[in-house]
Amino acid sequence: MEWNEKLQKILDYIENHLQRTEEPIDKEEISKIAGCSFGFFQKIFSYMNGISFAEYVRSRKLTLAGYDLKSTDRKVVDISYKYGYDSPTSFTKAFQQFHGVSPAEARAHDITLRVYPKMQLYTKQQYSWKLEKKSSFRLIGKSIKVSCKDNAHYIKIPEFWNECQRNGVYSQLISMDDGNPKGLFGLFGAYDEQAKTIEYAIMAVSERELPRGFDEIVIPDVTWVIFDCNGPVPQAIHHGWKYLNEEWLIKYPFQHAKCPELEWYSAGNSFDKNYFSQIWIPIVEEE
Repeated sequence: MEWNEKLQKILDYIENHLQRTEEPIDKEEISKIAGCSFGFFQKIFSYMNGISFAEYVRSRKLTLAGYDLKSTDRKVVDISYKYGYDSPTSFTKAFQQFHGVSPAEARAHDITLRVYPKMQLYTKQQYSWKLEKKSSFRLIGKSIKVSCKDNAHYIKIPEFWNECQRNGVYSQLISMDDGNPKGLFGLFGAYDEQAKTIEYAIMAVSERELPRGFDEIVIPDVTWVIFDCNGPVPQAIHHGWKYLNEEWLIKYPFQHAKCPELEWYSAGNSFDKNYFSQIWIPIVEEE
């Protein structure tokens, strides 16, 4: 399930608890829906929406409390407990800060109260993405060092893939692929800031004996942000990286885990307009 779908389920969960069941919002349930710790979910929510999760819930509570005051005969004390306030005094203070008037004034006079509407996700992002925890796995394959000057790696890396297809390395990796689903990885290794070069490898998940001249690396247990790319490669992957570098990484500055970034290429025709590939960014899931 991609992040927008999870967020919509959480928004619906909040409204159901505030308006129907009148039960406290369960942090563990939200964490379960989000697929990450509650603390980490709050961080993502804030980055995506420009408002903290706590502030959003508080604003919805006080909006609905205003509706209750104006449209029902419920006592202020009952409304305060309904929305999780410890006392009518704390509720009155919060209500006044949000609406600019006290609950008594709101009920007694024809006053327009502030409304914070339920958040709606009208449009999907350009790239679907999800958080996924993965256990450690071993990759084997061939690697090279390429220059990043003047974006030369955009040319050299596809050339490396073509070379591996010509010399049989590509077929050998496919035959040794133990991944589920099947597919090969492009791995971005150490970057030399001074020389402007990066190590890149074409690899497969495999527990088989390491062939002569091949490299191996064990990817640790880590949480990944995984972006879906659709279309022929390398164009689809290039466009995906462009989006990440120019938009996503600026807006969502998660802490990068000490682990290589990966590209994943599914089995199938890589020139097909519906070809499926992914970009994996390792992150630190903060508590």
